[in-house]
Amino acid sequence: MLALVCAAPVIASYVAYYWFRPSGHVNYGELLEARPVQDIAGSFPDGARFRLSDYRGRWLFLAVGSGACEEGCQRTLYATRQARTIQGREQDRVVRIWLQATGAPTPAPQLLAQHPGLVVALIDPDQWAALRGFIDPPQSIYLIDPLGNVVLRYPPDPDIKRMAKDLERLLRASRIG
Repeated sequence: MLALVCAAPVIASYVAYYWFRPSGHVNYGELLEARPVQDIAGSFPDGARFRLSDYRGRWLFLAVGSGACEEGCQRTLYATRQARTIQGREQDRVVRIWLQATGAPTPAPQLLAQHPGLVVALIDPDQWAALRGFIDPPQSIYLIDPLGNVVLRYPPDPDIKRMAKDLERLLRASRIG
């Protein structure tokens, strides 16, 4: 009887592990296979040179869109701004980048005024082909880790609180970036 009492927790742990596996996960964003993002080069609207690799060492929210930021685009930018702001003092570890095609209409100044700290970069058409390898669908929001790997994808109109919770967990667990 004593041996049965001592063995019961071990047997129960095996039963729980093999027959009652948890089905859920804690992340909201779609976890992607971590792979390095190809270095993307372009320019800022003022003509200065832009390189995605210049932002290595920080967490990046990457959104891709056209210059004429419609309602969906505005919701995407708002979500990234709010998820970053919710981080409080840790928000300096996160950079928001909005990539646009060269020749697209310039974003409205009032739109940019609503998003302080947003990095807007213009990318040549040949760079768009390089983006297609990891940005699919293009309306999504991507999270890139400090080592330059794309790790999470969010829908174009995400749940901001859940997105911020993902980012909070990553910032807490990460000592880099």
